[in-house]
Amino acid sequence: MDLFVYTLKRIAVSILTLLLVSAITFFLMNAIPGSPFMTEKSTPEQIALANAKYGLDKPLPIQYLNYIKNYLKGDMGVSLKMQEGTAVTKILFGQGKFALSIKLGLWALFFSVLIGIPLGVISAYYRGKWIDSLLRVITTMGIAMPSFVVATLMLFEFAVELHILPVQSDSLTNPAAYIMPVITLALGPASRIVKLTRTSMLDSISQDYIRTARAKGVKTKVVLFKHALRNSLIPVITYLGPLTAGIITGALVVEQIFHIPGLGNYFVTSILNRDYPVIMGTTVLLALLIIVMNLIVDIAYKLVDPRINITKKGA
Repeated sequence: MDLFVYTLKRIAVSILTLLLVSAITFFLMNAIPGSPFMTEKSTPEQIALANAKYGLDKPLPIQYLNYIKNYLKGDMGVSLKMQEGTAVTKILFGQGKFALSIKLGLWALFFSVLIGIPLGVISAYYRGKWIDSLLRVITTMGIAMPSFVVATLMLFEFAVELHILPVQSDSLTNPAAYIMPVITLALGPASRIVKLTRTSMLDSISQDYIRTARAKGVKTKVVLFKHALRNSLIPVITYLGPLTAGIITGALVVEQIFHIPGLGNYFVTSILNRDYPVIMGTTVLLALLIIVMNLIVDIAYKLVDPRINITKKGA
């Protein structure tokens, strides 16, 4: 019952958060001087007619309320510039663009966890030895280097110089096209997971129950992976919510670099063109994804460690 009540509370908070994100995005977006219809050849009369056509001549609070009402009906509006008159839902979900971005992000997330947790355990187990020092140097570099720098270096080395990987990833139909984008997205998160796992493992290994297990003759592998690792996963799970968000939003930049036809191209272009409905649609969609992932992470706390009193945590 406490899990059910906590989930309802978190859903309510999530809805309020989504409304706040949409409001901030909407009013900041409209605070920038100018008009999406302003060009060298446009006249004030033409701009006024275009604003009236799309309801941009009304007060901003009215525009926002109308947007929320339409959004609840599944209507995100239509594009003003990129594909004028085309529904934003078609732009975001048509031709698999959103699915492509999610697919790329999930692969990066999968490899971040797959690589990060075992290396973190190894680093903690061999604390102070050369392999621990090496992993700490590599993970520090992985965290410090921005994704666009990693992408540029990989493109130059593996695509331009060595010619072993495709320059443009296009629609990711070729398995080799995943390699550079996934590594670019996964390097930073995997490095952070290594550090989180290492720190948590060192703390768990020093606990009394671990010493007791060792004194009873329990094998080292069992002690590490069954006893110590389970409690060490809580900080990692905490990180998975914002990590997923960071990978998906980070994919927008990576998609531009590798010419992947996902949401990244449309999001960047919509900002440059001041295509308000596409900006709002993309931002709210990504915010919803982030909020849902954080909700899942919060609920996963209880599943990983039943000792956590989630009712008090949510209060």
